[in-house]
Amino acid sequence: MAKDLVRTRHQIEKFYKLKSQLQGVSLRIQTLKSTQAMGEAMKGVTKAMGQMNRQMNLPSLQKIMQEFERQNERMELTTEVMGDAIDDALEGDEEEEETEELVSQVLDEIGIDVNQELVNAPSSAVAAPPTKTKVPQVETASTDDTGIDSELQARLDNLRKM
Repeated sequence: MAKDLVRTRHQIEKFYKLKSQLQGVSLRIQTLKSTQAMGEAMKGVTKAMGQMNRQMNLPSLQKIMQEFERQNERMELTTEVMGDAIDDALEGDEEEEETEELVSQVLDEIGIDVNQELVNAPSSAVAAPPTKTKVPQVETASTDDTGIDSELQARLDNLRKM
């Protein structure tokens, strides 16, 4: 009976070793199956990519992208023009007055008095350097300072509107 007990224990150890080896083989088989499935999937993806590459026409895609860019720029310009038109339509005298007040506040803060500076501006024509051919110069000097001021003020107002 002691011999049978020892044999049984040895057989149990052999069965445990055999079971471990079979589990290892099973894991290897599972890994191989996964690798094969991955290979098949990659094969399918490769075929699909090949078909897509054959169907893809790069010059036509390039033309499509260029046309898209042109249309996008056109849309941006149209949007900008429409926005400006809406702003111009909705812009009232209040906004103009606010704009003028804001400009005068900024000029006051930095210490510039536009009307005073315009009065002190030289009113005579600046002499041109002597040249071989004489170019006739138009004299814009005026004795009426308010005429120059109003002209410059009109120019300034036009610049503000832009």
